[in-house]
Amino acid sequence: MEGRREWHRWAVLVATVWIQAVTGTNFDFSAYSSALKSSLGVSQEALNYLATASDLGKALGWSSGLALLYMPLHAVLLLSAFLGLAAYAAQYYCLIFLHGSLTVPYSLVFLVCLVAGCSICWFNTVCFVLCIRSFSASNQSLALSLSISFNGLSAAFYTLFANALSPFSPSVYLLLNAILPLAVSILALPAILLCRPHDNHLHSMPRHDRRVFLGLYILAFITGIYLVIFGSFNTTSSTASVILIGAMVLLVLPLIAPASSSCSHGPDPVSPLNHDDDIQKPLLLNNDHQVESDGTMQKTVEYQLQESSCGTILGKARIVVLGEEHTAKKLIHSVDFWLYYTAYFCGATVGLVYSNNLGQIAQSLHQQSRLTMLLAVYSSCSFFGRLLSALPDFLHRKVSYARTGWLTAALVPMPLAFFLMWKSQDETILVAGTAIISLSSGFIFAAAVSVTSELFGPNSIGVNHNILITNIPLGSFLYGQIAALVYDANGQRMTVKDNRTGIIDRMVVDRGTS
Repeated sequence: MEGRREWHRWAVLVATVWIQAVTGTNFDFSAYSSALKSSLGVSQEALNYLATASDLGKALGWSSGLALLYMPLHAVLLLSAFLGLAAYAAQYYCLIFLHGSLTVPYSLVFLVCLVAGCSICWFNTVCFVLCIRSFSASNQSLALSLSISFNGLSAAFYTLFANALSPFSPSVYLLLNAILPLAVSILALPAILLCRPHDNHLHSMPRHDRRVFLGLYILAFITGIYLVIFGSFNTTSSTASVILIGAMVLLVLPLIAPASSSCSHGPDPVSPLNHDDDIQKPLLLNNDHQVESDGTMQKTVEYQLQESSCGTILGKARIVVLGEEHTAKKLIHSVDFWLYYTAYFCGATVGLVYSNNLGQIAQSLHQQSRLTMLLAVYSSCSFFGRLLSALPDFLHRKVSYARTGWLTAALVPMPLAFFLMWKSQDETILVAGTAIISLSSGFIFAAAVSVTSELFGPNSIGVNHNILITNIPLGSFLYGQIAALVYDANGQRMTVKDNRTGIIDRMVVDRGTS
């Protein structure tokens, strides 16, 4: 029975990996954004509003938590898939049939993009809950990082599918965005049905778990390397099909973990349950604090910080204990939260806006023929950045450095990359800058889930993390609006032929680094 439970939780983790690998559908927006702009006959500013609408769906992330109160996980998963199917099918219709006299109201297209973004957030919430339910607190961050990492590979997988099916048609991306998440959700459904609420307390083998996680991370690293090497080049349809089959095999290989864990299951001789849980360790202690245990958790019952100098320095609305549960009201009154919010706004959100505008950036720098390669580089490096977010968990015994410190360090390379690309229009610098930006933003994307849990409480993560990511639509609008205004102001109206689609159209095109 215990061996079967072991198999169940690892199968659930593999299912979340598959779901995340095909639900980062917002990352391939730049692959069809120029064609959509031409089809709708809108300006760069109006196109930016559509990208913002997709991101605005994340502001409705709380609705997924509300749905989970009344619906089982598998029902929420399937509802997410059908929302995405409807939204991307509608965009596919716009791209295919709007080159003639047919028109669709812009507000309707905006609403469709909003629904598409909301479906992505619902998928993410389902995967977060599955990881938290299936693993003990000491391993939840590893499970979350691994699952979230594969979301960064979505654009690379979709590029392989598109190259294999129809390499010169942007509309194929929208068709794949509609179909693949639903197909994979149905495929993963049997494993998800095995997940039971509050089942993570059964698992008390941290050493064994770490070995399995290490194997899974090695497989994930190999998958990323494979996509960097073989997915970054323009290839024929037959060659792309072979590469795609290889990528699919690598995606299936993590199933070895459930099989091996059920065979090698045995007692861990060293570690008791939750041996590594540092979530409730106090940041500030004095001699007067008291702690009482209720069996599996420690709760701080009294802090007399008013008489200590540290308490005076920190003042009100600052975190005293890691993992202290924050209600939404308490969260928005916390100084630490707004510092964290600003850091995310200047990091992960900037990286997302860059990916949304990668098509126009490539067009401005006469690199549109290399857009497929840039997408693959962004996707693969975003994946590696997300994968690296697990370093604090693997190195916590050797490197005593807070996860928030790692997140701060990840912010540093991003402005340097933008400066280099601004100073030089060289193709190599563009590729290198794209890689650095995606590495940094990917790390922040993945680390933020665990940071939110550690700073503001694991039980409130569904609400609190969705409050944090409200800065994504805000940043997408502000950064994207500034970029669009500069683009349209410095561009020239000219006849453009898209080499990938054959579409000839008159549009505003900016040539240069403005």
